[in-house]
Amino acid sequence: MDPAKIWSLNYRLLMSVISSVASDVTALGLETKELFVLTEVEEHPYPAELAATLSMPKPTVTVYVKRLEAAGFVRREIDAADLRRHRLHLTPAGRKVMQRGIALLSEAFGSRLGRLSAAQQAELRTLLEKLS
Repeated sequence: MDPAKIWSLNYRLLMSVISSVASDVTALGLETKELFVLTEVEEHPYPAELAATLSMPKPTVTVYVKRLEAAGFVRREIDAADLRRHRLHLTPAGRKVMQRGIALLSEAFGSRLGRLSAAQQAELRTLLEKLS
């Protein structure tokens, strides 16, 4: 067994799914990475937390947050508990575009999963949960 080969196959699968919906995500007014930022805002509302969670450099997250804010998808406000920090909130428009973007990814990945039997899908889920 070659772990690098398994990792490479997984990476190619994920990138293939993302690439297959990239133009549809762009039509929503987002870059794919901005979609991933939106999906994490509620659970990780501080830009530094987002950067750590998404394994992105802080300046990159800052650029994405500024663009998402300009598009009306997030709003930034000073954290009342720590005036030095900004807390991010999804706007209704941000929630709507995030849900649509995730649906696009889910549909694309679902079509790939459809190549597996129900038992194989269950086994894959179990294996991924073990690895996570």
